[in-house]
Amino acid sequence: MSLTPHTPSLSEVHRSIKIPNEKGFGRKMLAYAGPGYLVSVGYVDPGNWATDLAGGSKFGYTLLSVILLSNLMAILLQSLCVRLGVATGRDLAQACRDYFPSRVNLILWVLCEIAIAACDLAELLGSAIALQLLFGIPLIWGVCITGCDVLILLLLQGKGFRYVEALVITLVGTVGVCFLLEIIFSQPDLAGILQGYWPQSVVVRNPEMLYIAIGILGATVMPHNLYLHSSIVQTRAWEPTSKKRWEAIKFGTLDSTIALSFALFINSAILIVAAATFHFSGYHEVAEIQDAYQLLSPLLGVSAASAIFGLALLASGQSSTLTATLAGQIVMEGFLQFRLKPWVRRLATRCLAVIPALITIIFFGERSTGQLLIFSQVILSLQLPFAVIPLIMFTSNRRLMGEFVNPYWLKVLAGAVATIIVSLNVWLLLQTFSGLLFH
Repeated sequence: MSLTPHTPSLSEVHRSIKIPNEKGFGRKMLAYAGPGYLVSVGYVDPGNWATDLAGGSKFGYTLLSVILLSNLMAILLQSLCVRLGVATGRDLAQACRDYFPSRVNLILWVLCEIAIAACDLAELLGSAIALQLLFGIPLIWGVCITGCDVLILLLLQGKGFRYVEALVITLVGTVGVCFLLEIIFSQPDLAGILQGYWPQSVVVRNPEMLYIAIGILGATVMPHNLYLHSSIVQTRAWEPTSKKRWEAIKFGTLDSTIALSFALFINSAILIVAAATFHFSGYHEVAEIQDAYQLLSPLLGVSAASAIFGLALLASGQSSTLTATLAGQIVMEGFLQFRLKPWVRRLATRCLAVIPALITIIFFGERSTGQLLIFSQVILSLQLPFAVIPLIMFTSNRRLMGEFVNPYWLKVLAGAVATIIVSLNVWLLLQTFSGLLFH
């Protein structure tokens, strides 16, 4: 594979963060910590809330196994992103451009843009719903207000990438604290939780359960995160030697594993709270975030429970929207070698999300947002193979990766993950079309 000359994506922050030369583990870990948390916010965005709430209220703790499996897949795939970015100096979009014909790249770019729009739609709706619940702002105005938050990202990125990372880590931490409180309030059954983490065949046999399970998969393992992570690991200015590259891979992987473990806690917490509060109280159809907000305080007997839930939703939506706009810039620059001014690119990304959100609210009403959120996550899941398979191909290519190529055991494991993802999506499509034909 020949590598063509290129300008790094996000060139304004490329290799801008210094890495200390001292041997101390703590200082180096601190220097490398950040990209994993930017990636992790995509795993706790409002799309996850919709799927986790629906899964918890309808099926209790059963789908916790899907959240765990999805998160383990995410940890593996994000580690491959670190390996690709550090070893080649390419992000996934740039590697695709170097390897595939232009027609294939165009298709991959379009699919990725659809995934980013679906993701941004979920985040936009989540933030707007939070503003409505907390402050009584109409949903349409909430969508418009949230649409302007790209300005925050532009301001922070101008000050340095560390400021972006610090804001995101703060917001994710806020979500985590809020849900720790919600778990304490809901007093879930520990034995039921442990049983829920054990995989059960009923997940595959029940079409309704499978639909939500694949929504959880799509909401957890996000295709645009693979492009994003392989780019932002290159914000670190490691020395271009073999030893320092291995070090960067080690610390980058550790950073994403810790961050995604935190995301696992948040996702699990949302489903656990939904199961403990709604499912076992007889409320099996709580898929709308608004319903969850209204019911939490009365059912738990804690007046602050709903407000804490709303605050967590706002923090979740705001954090994840920042990363979706960054991913949009990366894939456009990577696939097309076309660079827009950051504010133009982010405005375009946001418009692609604002328009369908407004149309849905105006024509189908505010109660349609929950189904729209779940549907957006299924779209993400269906697009996932088109990002996962190239990632595994590239990181398993010795000519491209050299000594950093995936070892045999990692190739097998990554191949198994790709097979599971593709198989689940094919199964979902078969179930969906058979349902349309025979009902």
